[in-house]
Amino acid sequence: MKVNKLLAKAFVLSDLLKYQADAIVSQEIVKKDTGTVTLFAFDKGQGLSEHTAPFDALVYLVDGRAEIKISGKPSIVKKGEMIIIPANKPHALKAMQKFKMLLVMIKNQ
Repeated sequence: MKVNKLLAKAFVLSDLLKYQADAIVSQEIVKKDTGTVTLFAFDKGQGLSEHTAPFDALVYLVDGRAEIKISGKPSIVKKGEMIIIPANKPHALKAMQKFKMLLVMIKNQ
């Protein structure tokens, strides 16, 4: 579903994006100078290697289960749970099973 069709109406977040075999797919829902909101779908075994971001990030799991490492410390995050990744901390994600996450990035002005 196109983002402009989402404006001013209710929708089911988990229905916006389909899983794809051996892939990570994403859809940006909100893009502003002050931050972004992006939905991701990870197939089992997929992940993001360790990296940093200059802004705080909130990760909310819409479906499934993931291992999220922040500064080397692993956390298992499940559907309905969220975790906050502090700015400039190294972090990585791995799909323990396929999962969908909403990533909210808050930028400093």
